Amino acid sequence: MVLDDVTSRWGVLILTAMRERDLRFSELRDKIEGISEKMLSQTLRMLLRDGLVSRTVEPSTPPKVTYGLTTLGKGITEPLEGLSGWIRDHAQDILAAQASFDATGPR
Repeated sequence: MVLDDVTSRWGVLILTAMRERDLRFSELRDKIEGISEKMLSQTLRMLLRDGLVSRTVEPSTPPKVTYGLTTLGKGITEPLEGLSGWIRDHAQDILAAQASFDATGPR
């Protein structure tokens, strides 16, 4: 289950987005292209439960909520960054392989 949480599409993007610094909800939403507020909220809750993300509420009006990586969360971001980089570097090759497969079927 933890593997599913960490390696989910949104889990990877949220964890790597917070690698540099803690972020507010709206900053995360803006940084992660295509994520809905509902999905961001659900994924953050899941990562909080797993102990990978922390949530800090500053008393103000309205309350300022910041999300950051825990020590456990920081430990996983380096391997995830490597995975994300590999995918970025090979995305065109993967898309070409998918197109070839779709055109000809399995060989």
